[in-house]
Amino acid sequence: MGKITASEVNNLRKMSGAGIMDCKNALVESNGDFDIAIEILRKKGQKVAAKRADRDSSEGAVIAKVDSNCLNGVIISLNCETDFVAKNESFVALANQLAELGLNYNSLEEFLKSPIDSMTIGEKLIEQTGVIGEKLIIGSFEKLSAAYVGKYIHAGNKIATLSGFSSSIDGIEEISKNIAMQAAAMNPIALDESGIDQQTIDKEIEIAKDQLRQEGKPEAMLDNIAKGKLKRFFKDNTLVNQDFIKDNKLSVSAYVKSIHSDLKITGFKRVALV
Repeated sequence: MGKITASEVNNLRKMSGAGIMDCKNALVESNGDFDIAIEILRKKGQKVAAKRADRDSSEGAVIAKVDSNCLNGVIISLNCETDFVAKNESFVALANQLAELGLNYNSLEEFLKSPIDSMTIGEKLIEQTGVIGEKLIIGSFEKLSAAYVGKYIHAGNKIATLSGFSSSIDGIEEISKNIAMQAAAMNPIALDESGIDQQTIDKEIEIAKDQLRQEGKPEAMLDNIAKGKLKRFFKDNTLVNQDFIKDNKLSVSAYVKSIHSDLKITGFKRVALV
């Protein structure tokens, strides 16, 4: 592995929120592997902002759309190279047009082959790359269907979310927006514990044990304490278990039940540019 560059250190800082020297040392120790570097930071007790899959996104506009019946929603991110282009009105208008068309398709592959202006969307992106002078790609294409789907787009078109519910009730528009805002702000990795894969769980237990060893805890105590830390991980990272941002005395699921006892969140989607 060659010398760790300032750019690599800066990228890890953006991804993790850790300090410059901590990031540099983690990159050296990991031979430049960013995923391993983040694990190293966490094992050393650094508070790491989990950007996850969002971290590789560049500039662009993220748009969420819901159909007229609020049964289906889509999020697309139209990516470009610079923030200057991302803020251009015609670029944002194109992103909105593409998201509206995206409601009609179920996969990115199908979407890119679909028609727009006497060409395919894939060809349209190539055409606009020539017009704008920057490479344009669809960075994300996410669909969600439910008995009711709500949406939220954060100011600046950098984050968009969809929230799905088990039924449409009075006031569901506001409820769905609140939950979509929750997902945008708190970046859960799953709806509930069942949505977290075993590999992630095992990794969290390993990280917790390493932290406890560094704190000098006896080996015989590690399993039980690590399980407690895992419960905290579930609370912080699963949507229904998170503290509700508008009233942290309630969990998200408790907030929803307080509105209607039979109402359930069935799913969510979140796309962000970093």
